[in-house]
Amino acid sequence: MKKGIHPESYRLVAFKDMSNDHVFITKSTCRTKETIVIDGVEYPLYKLEISNTSHPFYTGKMKLVDSTGRVDKFRNRYQKRYENKKDE
Repeated sequence: MKKGIHPESYRLVAFKDMSNDHVFITKSTCRTKETIVIDGVEYPLYKLEISNTSHPFYTGKMKLVDSTGRVDKFRNRYQKRYENKKDE
C-alpha cells in the first residue's frame, strides 16, 4: 500500500437508506451536515437513496427507485421514438 495517500480522519458514520429507513454504521471520511442518535450515541448521518437492503440485485425484487424524476424525464423525452419503432 502506498504511504500518504489514504485519509487519517476516519470516524463512525451512520448511513441511512431513505427508501426503507435501514441504518448501518461504519467508518467513513464523508462530510455530513446532520446527526442521528442510535442507542444513546450521536453519529454523523449520511443519507442514501439505495443500499444493499433495497437494491434489486440483493433483494431479488424489481423496484424502481427514482427520487428526482429522472426516469419520467427520460420516458417523456424518448416516448415518441419508442412509439415510432413499435409501429414499424
